[in-house]
Amino acid sequence: MYLLYIDPGSSSMLIQIIAASIAGIAIFFKRIKLFIKNIFTKKDKGPVE
Repeated sequence: MYLLYIDPGSSSMLIQIIAASIAGIAIFFKRIKLFIKNIFTKKDKGPVE
């Protein structure tokens, strides 16, 4: 049987890594969605002056 020691700072770092990963993935897919949406939406150009 192995007894592993995890100091308190390690769990805090692990939580930060998980939170940053989730935020990064969310922003990544949001940008892809907006990119695809911008490709298919017609841009309304105002009157040319």
